[in-house]
Amino acid sequence: MKRVSLLFIYLLSVFTVWAQPAEKLYKVVVAPDHFDWTYKTGENVKFTISVLQNGNLVKNARIRYEIGPEKMEPTKKETITLPSGAITLDGGTMKTSGFLRCIAIAEIDGKEYKNLATAGFEPLTIKPTVENPADFDTFWETAKADLAKIPMDAKMTLLPERCTETVNVYHLNLQNFRMGARVYGILCVPKKEGKYPALLHVPGAGVRAYAGDIANATKGIITLQIGIHGIPVTMDPSVYLDLGAGAFNGYMNYGSDDRDRFYYKRVYLGCVRANDFLTSLPQFDGTNLAVTGGSQGGALSIITAALDSRVKWLGAFYPALSDVTGYLKGRAGGWPHYFDKNALAYNNKPEKITTLGYYDVVNFARRLKVPGYYSWGFNDETCPPTSMYAAYNVISAPKDLYLALETGHWTYPEQHERMTGWLVNKLKNQ
Repeated sequence: MKRVSLLFIYLLSVFTVWAQPAEKLYKVVVAPDHFDWTYKTGENVKFTISVLQNGNLVKNARIRYEIGPEKMEPTKKETITLPSGAITLDGGTMKTSGFLRCIAIAEIDGKEYKNLATAGFEPLTIKPTVENPADFDTFWETAKADLAKIPMDAKMTLLPERCTETVNVYHLNLQNFRMGARVYGILCVPKKEGKYPALLHVPGAGVRAYAGDIANATKGIITLQIGIHGIPVTMDPSVYLDLGAGAFNGYMNYGSDDRDRFYYKRVYLGCVRANDFLTSLPQFDGTNLAVTGGSQGGALSIITAALDSRVKWLGAFYPALSDVTGYLKGRAGGWPHYFDKNALAYNNKPEKITTLGYYDVVNFARRLKVPGYYSWGFNDETCPPTSMYAAYNVISAPKDLYLALETGHWTYPEQHERMTGWLVNKLKNQ
């Protein structure tokens, strides 16, 4: 019982990353002067910075601010006192499409309060920087063909303590890209006899346990939430903390100098293998399959839908691994920031740049053929909007983008409601 309680607390702490930041006693508000935060290149943006307590301006608040292209060195920074508690600054402009960010930090009673706002300059014209390998399709077709030769060897273990009146919950593991390598997840299947659509949940970065998507299974959808590291997803929280700090610390860099040994090859193929299983279930309706996730999971949603023609719809929040070479062209690149100033010396090697071309979301986005629903904000400091638009703009398949402008690497409940509603409606043909 104690172990189950600890697991629940751990999972709760993990899922809070999707929630908006906690309220604070003092609030710093930064806002561009266009309601939609969008500008034409060459057009000046003005940023208003306000420091509030109890909804009122804090007079003589002292702040430091910086303005510049996102993730780049600021072009303007200053420490000033705000006699009225607010100030409007000339943020300048951008001559090419991209994002200009204003970050403000107020120091009050020894504590710092930070916020930011980001102006987008013709974001729908941002073009990717990453190379599109000539043999990209051949590489992945060969990889999938090799995967198909590996027996799935599915093993399902019922988790009675997680089952509900209408849903059976299983700990699932499948053989992945080579003999003995596994992919694990939580499978939720409606108990009532019948045929159902299926929804694959692909994970954000990190090492953790998973609870499964019982809520959508209750609506009559088979759901499978997978991990990517080839380890069970029902262990004690301390195990994942140890692995995250140890064996899997920096996993996104493993083997990046070789396209066949790169860590993400097993990950991408593991997502396809998860679909192998879902489409093999006797309860699957034979047609309706979708994939969804956020951050690394947003990337995996796009990648899985591009690799696997069985996927009919995808839903992605702030996709990572998008246009990672942006930094090499003087602008922000996608998570995990392989070429920013902290990692440039380690990663700026021809073989690594070549490898990443086979794994960048942009090159999968180019090949999408199915409708997708996307959502992010302009203030994301983990997955810069420049990188996400670089991928989004090359998508020729039907696409909808729901912007929650002020969000960073988090989401409002309304974003999840819209995403879930879109996916459920598509899967159930409503």
